[in-house]
Amino acid sequence: MCGRYANARRDADLIDAFDVDDVVGEELPPSWNIAPTQDVRTVLERTPRGAPEAPPARQLRTVRWGLVPSWSKDPSSGARLINARSESVTEKPSFKKAASRRRCVVAADGYFEWEKLPDGGKQPYFLHGDGLLAFAGLYELWPDPELPDDHPDKWLWTMTIMTTTATDTLGEIHDRCPVVVPADMVPDWLDPSVTHLGDVRSMIDAMPSPQLDPRPVGRAVGNVNNDGPELVKPVE
Repeated sequence: MCGRYANARRDADLIDAFDVDDVVGEELPPSWNIAPTQDVRTVLERTPRGAPEAPPARQLRTVRWGLVPSWSKDPSSGARLINARSESVTEKPSFKKAASRRRCVVAADGYFEWEKLPDGGKQPYFLHGDGLLAFAGLYELWPDPELPDDHPDKWLWTMTIMTTTATDTLGEIHDRCPVVVPADMVPDWLDPSVTHLGDVRSMIDAMPSPQLDPRPVGRAVGNVNNDGPELVKPVE
């Protein structure tokens, strides 16, 4: 699974890395310990409102981590949908509409996972690559029934991070890991004109297993109130 990750990049870095056209919302501060239900920056593509014939614009936008399907009675379900198994996103009712029309990438420097130890304890690891990672995500818009249509907070934007079976050394730490979208597949993954679930399934199946390096780190990352670059520094 993916229950904590780090994104220490500024908006300017993400705009450059993902060729962003529009920035929506205020910039968020860097964080080395992002947890579910927090606001995060994501990249997605949408047709501009009021201009259905215009080409989609690539946006950098703030959303909440934890998917709330549009048909949910209330937003509390988001806490349970922080991850989506890539094997079933095109079939599960909670995810298939988003898989068809609302895909995004979640920028990350790496993520944290805990390995179970023989003594019953857990050792946290920071799993990272050589640069910025793009986790495959899905996003949704939930309408608050208690607010009028013209209220600025009418729509709650949320997202989930897709996971897959972990291989190699990643599988020794945990059996699941985030789906990482290669740079050359980002345009197709974000393309809102790709809506057929069979085509989405083919994209997911074509994504290679991530090649990440595990780094043992201190247990301070287990407390969501802790944040800072020291959380990703290696320990013996």
